[in-house]
Amino acid sequence: MSHLKNLTLKVWRQSGPTDKGHFENYTIDEISDEASFLEMLDVLNEGLITENKEAVVFDHDCREGICGTCSLMINGVAHGPQKATTTCQLHMRTFKSGDTIVIEPWRATAFPIIKDLMVDRSAFDRIIESGGFISAATGGAPDANLIPIPKPVADAAMDSAACIGCGACVAACPNGAASLFTAAKISHLNFLPQGQAERYKRTEAMVETMDEHFGSCTNHGECSAACPKEISIDVIALMNKDYRASKFKNRKELSR
Repeated sequence: MSHLKNLTLKVWRQSGPTDKGHFENYTIDEISDEASFLEMLDVLNEGLITENKEAVVFDHDCREGICGTCSLMINGVAHGPQKATTTCQLHMRTFKSGDTIVIEPWRATAFPIIKDLMVDRSAFDRIIESGGFISAATGGAPDANLIPIPKPVADAAMDSAACIGCGACVAACPNGAASLFTAAKISHLNFLPQGQAERYKRTEAMVETMDEHFGSCTNHGECSAACPKEISIDVIALMNKDYRASKFKNRKELSR
């Protein structure tokens, strides 16, 4: 195990949503290369608290790359330089002694800053509330193999369901679009038999709720490149296809 020395951190500090905000410089004298990025921030905060200074606020929860809570732009890249890796799973061996690391929150109008590096991602909740679910009868859960599903279909649904809702796709997109997130949440239900009954109502509601809060997708592809779960941009094409179909099918139902 080796150690990194003399790291300079340029950290975004902002006391609240209406504050202008600014960068502050901090120095980490020594840190193990086996430490995670968030553990490095813990060390920074311990030092600040010891000096009776205010700790840096940042989002974190599971620290295992599955909850989607961590949300940092590191040197201008969502979740940092390592592909398919969340901030909490990024280790300091990715950097070198003497490096300057710029740490910012997600930059998107739909994600207003709460404080320092913590942002409000409740706009995602509005999308899920509008249709990210299936209706099911109450009672005992059916056997897992009761409904036969072809493996390619199940695999495609699981690939979409891997989305952890971190918001890296929005932060990376020059338009601040949430199409990859929304498409993943739509697709993992629309692929499966259980999601067919509400397929088009779900798609129309979720896409239109997304449009109320986020920018438009223009196929830059930055979202898929930044996604720590490597969700394919193909799901956006599937979402758009279902959205076009929903405009016909939903109106046809209303006319009955």
